[in-house]
Amino acid sequence: MLDLSRRSFIVLGAAGVLSACSGTIPRFIPQPDNRPEALTRDQILLEINAVRQANGAPPWTYNVALEAAARSQANLMARKDELSHNLGVTLRQRVTDAGYIGAVGENLAGGQKTLEQAIDGWMHSSGHRSTLLSPKFVEFGLAVARVGHKSRYGIYWAMIAGGSFEAWKV
Repeated sequence: MLDLSRRSFIVLGAAGVLSACSGTIPRFIPQPDNRPEALTRDQILLEINAVRQANGAPPWTYNVALEAAARSQANLMARKDELSHNLGVTLRQRVTDAGYIGAVGENLAGGQKTLEQAIDGWMHSSGHRSTLLSPKFVEFGLAVARVGHKSRYGIYWAMIAGGSFEAWKV
């Protein structure tokens, strides 16, 4: 019985010391970078494929050429501060310039502070949802760009999905 009391005293004492510190975060612990620009390809792939899996769609792979085309569009939207699929350069021109040959679909978003918010917006739009969940597309690239000044959206998202032209033949 005496050992149990000693153990209880030690456990309660340690808990008290720890609880006194719980309100502060030590400065030496790095905080995660939650900026959209800091997303890694692995994080993006995980988020997109989690949504696809939850909706019965097969996973996609990540394609750097599609990312380059998406980055071109995100940067163009940010530079012009306008959310649009065609700002003087078509989707086909962008993907061809990036070296991608295949069928493509594009989802754009503006103003969402996180990838989860952008995906949620796409899932609540029938056309964007169709692109995001299409079994005909097998890969994608995604990019985000931020406007450096006061703007309507502040942040722009571009996702381009791609796959074989053959998948679209009826």
